[in-house]
Amino acid sequence: MTIEQAKNIAIAEYLQSCGITPVRVQGNSIWYLSPLRTESEPSFKVNQSRNEWYDFGLGKGGDIVSLAMRLHGTDSVAYALNAIGSNTPNIKTLSFSFRQRESFDSFEDITVKPLGNAALLQFLAERQIPTSLARQACQEVYYKHNGKPYFAIAFGNEQGGYELRNKYFKGCFAPKAVTAMNNGATSCCLFEGFMDYLSYMVLKQRNSPTPSIIKERDYFILNSTGSTPKLLDRLARYEKIYCYLDNDETGMRTTIDIQQRYGVKVSDQSVHYRGYKDLNDYLCGKRLTRSVELSQPTKQTEPPKKKNRGFRM
Repeated sequence: MTIEQAKNIAIAEYLQSCGITPVRVQGNSIWYLSPLRTESEPSFKVNQSRNEWYDFGLGKGGDIVSLAMRLHGTDSVAYALNAIGSNTPNIKTLSFSFRQRESFDSFEDITVKPLGNAALLQFLAERQIPTSLARQACQEVYYKHNGKPYFAIAFGNEQGGYELRNKYFKGCFAPKAVTAMNNGATSCCLFEGFMDYLSYMVLKQRNSPTPSIIKERDYFILNSTGSTPKLLDRLARYEKIYCYLDNDETGMRTTIDIQQRYGVKVSDQSVHYRGYKDLNDYLCGKRLTRSVELSQPTKQTEPPKKKNRGFRM
């Protein structure tokens, strides 16, 4: 089975073949108890139009191949394709691309405004992000989806798309792309999401409140680790690359990919918030549970350095 053949198998049918059944169906969305972790409320969604999955508890998603890799605990695409083929021998692959059906899953009446919604500001405050900082980087968006009104924090990328976030939802308006802040610096910082970028700014301002310090580096927010390959060539000009990625398998893999390309120029900063899922959880003091911490892959780290007080970046 090829990757393209696999992608034309409906994820919902694949999950059914694995004995995983939905909890509820809402329009184009099918909700499940996550097959990737233990939970009591369904937070694993399959978008039928895009034929994509998203686990809100993990903050990860993708296509049927990435799902099979996670379900079977493998890094091998070939193994995942074989597993899909073995689990779905009687499912006929479809003769069209799911991408052709995206218009059925459209957003309507989109309005982008300066950030000021009280509920969104309260959510940011709960994540320890000050209003003044958030307003410099973010906006708010109002839109309708399947006829229902929604609103969210909007963080723009360099291709005109937006990352969307509120207390209950993470999503995006296409196109999905990197966000770049170019200060003409010789070093740069990489983050997976904008909440981690904002958390870095909070921590940096606590330690070095002088504005010029902030501009000593360029900043890239991936908005998805899938954006990494497109970004790699742009990192060549930097003398130092600081990676503030998540303390999970995907974050580790992405950091290693960058290290393999640029070697000693790359500094894995996640060692400073080891025991926390990401930089925002570190800022909020929200440690990983012991069971999750033990299940994390071992990261390649740099040689030990002298201890410093507080969070050094």
